[in-house]
Amino acid sequence: MAAMTRVRRVSTVVRVRLIATVCAGLLCASLAGCGTHGSPTAEASTASAGTLASAAPSSAAASTPDPTPSVGELATPTETPTTEEATTAASQEPVQAGGSEASALWGKAYSGTASVSVDIYDYCSTDGSRHLAGSQTYSMNSTLNLGRPEAGGDQTESNPFSMLFAAGYASQAGAVSFRSSSVSTVSSQDLAGNYRDPNLLLTYWDIDWSGGELDARLTDPHAREAVVPNLLNWPGLLVACRSDLGQMPGGFPHALAAGTTFTGRLDGSGASLTAEGSTVDGVVAFKFTFDGTAS
Repeated sequence: MAAMTRVRRVSTVVRVRLIATVCAGLLCASLAGCGTHGSPTAEASTASAGTLASAAPSSAAASTPDPTPSVGELATPTETPTTEEATTAASQEPVQAGGSEASALWGKAYSGTASVSVDIYDYCSTDGSRHLAGSQTYSMNSTLNLGRPEAGGDQTESNPFSMLFAAGYASQAGAVSFRSSSVSTVSSQDLAGNYRDPNLLLTYWDIDWSGGELDARLTDPHAREAVVPNLLNWPGLLVACRSDLGQMPGGFPHALAAGTTFTGRLDGSGASLTAEGSTVDGVVAFKFTFDGTAS
């Protein structure tokens, strides 16, 4: 019995050792398998990192992207006109009659004689129509002065120069006066109470001067403004249609009508001009020639 018990113990010990040996072997095999077929080992991790490093571009080889242009840099550049275009544009600008040549006459004064002829009319016929009552001729010392175009308020005379002509003196019978423009001082308010510049420019004559030739025409006497410097001073009867009762002493200023002309040769050395027109009331029609020398 003792022998059998010992044999069983030995068999049990051997079985335990055999099981322990088999388990140890299985454990080692399992660990070896995990190193080959399980999660990556240190060697595998090192190889993967090297592969990624070699695939990534180096910082030296990397190209820097161009900066995005700002809104100001995208603006279309303005074209500068060429000299030829600028010259063409300048040549198309309107040029005032006379241009810079007319300015050479500013300040010129001419003196001479005007030979005047007048036709006198009245309305004393039986039917009240206008008829010729008489004619007269005479001569007077005369002057013509040219100057810079007049300016008043926010306006400037559009003529190449201002013009002032006088045959005789103001109160003398038969005296004639021309004035191209004048500046009148009026109220600083209109009838509605609105502000206006009190310096009012009135232009009477339209003057064209080119190549030494003057062509001037009275376009507006401005009788409605009661500023009438274009006049012919002619005596009137004391009683209408009664010449036997005599005339008023001196003369009476008659406003010149639109359409009166003043034309002829005018340059820096002299003037040879002819004027022709009539008065607004139709009482006098006149014509004269003026020859003057620049002083």
